[in-house]
Amino acid sequence: MIQLKNIEKWFGGTQVIKGIDLSIEDGEFVVFVGPSGCGKSTVLRMIAGLEETSRGDIFINGDNVTDQPPVKRGLALVFQSYALYPHMSVRQNMGFGLKITGMDAEKIAKRVDEVADILQLSAYLDRRPKQLSGGQRQRVAMGRAIVREPTAFLFDEPLSNLDAKLRTKMRWEIKKLHQHLNTTMIYVTHDQVEAMSLADKVVVLQSGGIEQVGTPMQVFLQPKNMFVAGFMGSPAMNFVQGIVTGNSVVFANGDTVPLPEAVAKNCTEGQRVTMGLRPENMRIKNGVKKRQNIQSLSITPNIYEPLGSESLISFTYNGMDWVAKLFSTKPVPTGSPINLYYKLENAHFFDTDSQNRLIAWQ
Repeated sequence: MIQLKNIEKWFGGTQVIKGIDLSIEDGEFVVFVGPSGCGKSTVLRMIAGLEETSRGDIFINGDNVTDQPPVKRGLALVFQSYALYPHMSVRQNMGFGLKITGMDAEKIAKRVDEVADILQLSAYLDRRPKQLSGGQRQRVAMGRAIVREPTAFLFDEPLSNLDAKLRTKMRWEIKKLHQHLNTTMIYVTHDQVEAMSLADKVVVLQSGGIEQVGTPMQVFLQPKNMFVAGFMGSPAMNFVQGIVTGNSVVFANGDTVPLPEAVAKNCTEGQRVTMGLRPENMRIKNGVKKRQNIQSLSITPNIYEPLGSESLISFTYNGMDWVAKLFSTKPVPTGSPINLYYKLENAHFFDTDSQNRLIAWQ
């Protein structure tokens, strides 16, 4: 179990981590996600002991390790770069950390063989890094960490150097590895797809602070604010601003959308409200039952992008650039008006000024 209690990090007079409180349970897979420069790697390095903590405390299994050096914390860090010794074989790279601790060679060999079997590296133990693919090198780097049997694994964007297809495969392998080892893992990424697919718990960061903590589906379906709503999801959520009039929100072009009861009771007349709608929640055909509250948009597609089993159409709505994700192979002509339909229950409503969600996050 890892606990962060009001940790801060200052570089000179600049505060980069702003009082983070977080509890990570034993065996949990936690992903730190956010844009570049939000502080996620800095927090990871503070947990590892590679960055000094300016204020606050870090606890591992109840012990305060804030002032302990990295070697005393029992953690293993897997970097974005593989950091393998080019003159050593895979076996030597994986066992080097144990060798310098003075462990018996026979025990090292046994442990390396066990981990190589888990990572499907047994056939490559006598090769050198230059003879391996990118994915194999990353597995060696992970194997070097696993043989140490650490208290927890820390991953700092380990898949950034891989191509898209290999990233998908390695995500699956890391997920499988966590299920096999049942060890606490903290994973840093700017890729929200990685965060959604890997995590038991997602920690969304921005500007050195935590915006939201929850399961992948909680932060996706119930974003706490507009930043989380816009960051989690690909393509990003669409937004449009309007004014509360009665129990509805009216947009600049005159379109009116009724506010759900739970939202309306949190609004006041004339309040500025932003509606958010995910691209995948829109469709062209209104093939739904009448009792469902269906809204429509009259739009003119500017760009049509076929992606195989689905397609994207881009258009402008109330002066904002929007994208709809359609699960259809039928081409959509550009330049001609069409109607898009969505269920009101799929719309998100935020206070424009505070940018906070208008329904309390559970």
